Amino acid sequence: MAERDFTIGQLAGRTGCKVQTIRYYEQIGLMPKPPRTEGNQRRYGARHLERLAFIRHSRELGFPLDAIRELLDLADDPTRSCEAADRIARRQLHQVESRLARLQALRRELKRMIVQCHGGGIADCRVIEVLADHGQCLHEDHAVPGDASRAAASP
Repeated sequence: MAERDFTIGQLAGRTGCKVQTIRYYEQIGLMPKPPRTEGNQRRYGARHLERLAFIRHSRELGFPLDAIRELLDLADDPTRSCEAADRIARRQLHQVESRLARLQALRRELKRMIVQCHGGGIADCRVIEVLADHGQCLHEDHAVPGDASRAAASP
């Protein structure tokens, strides 16, 4: 096996990506389908390794798959302006800043509940009172974006 000829398990090991994730990325078109051996085993090269590393790093920075697809399309044409890539990164930064603001509001609310709880019986527990009555919260909406449990509870 050549240095640039990896099995899916070796590719997974080199990138820290799960085998199922690599297959999924192939299925949705983020990763090119690799050539197969006569025994029908996938064989990956340096190009796959680089692309998967790009995808993995993008995911670590919180980019959604659609944005990664756009970025990969841009990366595949190095003569294009980086204006679109900059716009995608700015959009991601805005999402992160929004999420941070909501998390900070959530943190303040939790701290307030804990400070107001005096450790008596549950009947007088401030944490239980606030959780039972959203009207006692300082902020109307302190849900974290993407929190399915909050969305499921909403009408």
